[in-house]
Amino acid sequence: MGLAIFAFVVMFLLLASGSLILFYREAMMMRISTIIMKQEKPTGLKGAIQQTSTSLGTVLGQVERVLPKSQAEVSVVQKRLIRAGHRGDRAIKIFYGIKVMTPFLLCAVVLVSGIGRSNLLFMCGAALGLGFLVPDFWLGRMITSRQTKVRLGLPDALDLLVICIEAGLGLDQATARTAQELARSQPAISDELGFVALEQRAGRPRADAWRHMAERTDVDVVRNLVSMLVQSEQFGTSIAKTLRTHSDTLRTQRVQLVEERAAKTTVKLIFPLVLFIFPCLFLVTLGPAAILMSESFSKYLSN
Repeated sequence: MGLAIFAFVVMFLLLASGSLILFYREAMMMRISTIIMKQEKPTGLKGAIQQTSTSLGTVLGQVERVLPKSQAEVSVVQKRLIRAGHRGDRAIKIFYGIKVMTPFLLCAVVLVSGIGRSNLLFMCGAALGLGFLVPDFWLGRMITSRQTKVRLGLPDALDLLVICIEAGLGLDQATARTAQELARSQPAISDELGFVALEQRAGRPRADAWRHMAERTDVDVVRNLVSMLVQSEQFGTSIAKTLRTHSDTLRTQRVQLVEERAAKTTVKLIFPLVLFIFPCLFLVTLGPAAILMSESFSKYLSN
């Protein structure tokens, strides 16, 4: 245990000294620029949280340089981060920084806690490998969660789009208004619609802006919506009727999905019934009978 604590302390001191050497110059430049620009820093708890997050982001952004990576891999990771809702410039640097730091943190936990003391080398290797893969699994869970939120919030967004269009707004103005109204109730779909509105204001064609939304989200219902909007614009059909029809279809699909899951519960209940409930029933019903039979047989055999 003493050796593990000593190794943890040595590792922590090495990381701290390396961080000071790497980031001292950048920290000094940030302080000088802050003094020159005379920026007002927020005080209180909010200011402390912002300062802490900025410092951690800077440290992780510098640590990611240690990890070798190709341009193709960076492009794939950046697309996944965008699908998870992280579009910042430092998002990919922070992700790779977490990917570098997590294995060392897990290895330090193994050393301090004394897990696998008999086979310490194997446990450290497993911790390093697991720590390298955990950020990828975590990012995948975030992508799935965001896609689910977009899929569930799309019918409400379509209904609000229909109301705005029937009130006299164009599709571009209706998109911006819908994104503004759904900012609290459906933040995921509001973020995507707001980005579509920004692209249209920047001069991008409407069809391209909606196609980019489908690529960012990678949700099948959004792809279907974009195809219907593009076809409606090409053939000159009513956009409001198209959106209302698609919204009704999505709600019908949601009800069918709930009914399908409800129908599957009977099959899924077989395994817990057989493994957990039936043995308890057998024990309660047949247990007393088995005890009586064993006592009877013991009397007869003793006689």
